[in-house]
Amino acid sequence: MYCTLDDIKKQIPAETIIQLTDDDQVGITMEMIVASLAGGEPPEPDPEEEVDPALAPAAEAAAGYITEAIASADSEIDGYCSVKYSIPFAVVPAIVKKISADLAIYNLYARRVETMPEVRADSRKNSIALLKDISRGLVKLGEVAATTPVQPQQSPAITSSPRLFGRDKMKGL
Repeated sequence: MYCTLDDIKKQIPAETIIQLTDDDQVGITMEMIVASLAGGEPPEPDPEEEVDPALAPAAEAAAGYITEAIASADSEIDGYCSVKYSIPFAVVPAIVKKISADLAIYNLYARRVETMPEVRADSRKNSIALLKDISRGLVKLGEVAATTPVQPQQSPAITSSPRLFGRDKMKGL
């Protein structure tokens, strides 16, 4: 994955992430989502707080939506960047990380809202324009990514023996 939940949280608040991923609005927390993403147990709740045991599946579902949004963003990035670079990137350039986060946020919004916020639509449009420039070679991703360019496919070399019969040898027959 080119971006993480932390990269997404740098652009939108945790409350918004929860609103976009908690489909049943059961009250999951960001800690529950983080634990689900890490594959661990959710944090121990405050003993004074009553926690519904049904929240664990909701947190896992939310983590799944985030993972799916990032994977979708990354596959879109790979589609554009594979023209000039070897993908997936071993070291993710900062610009790719930002594009991945922007597209993942757009994907999270797209699954929950009917009218996309203008800032998210503009962000996606700008990210796609940047990816097109990367694929055309107008924007370079830096030394790390540029060291592994995609090699063009070579066509097979076909050889054969010289012709036995041709127009010049068949003349006069």
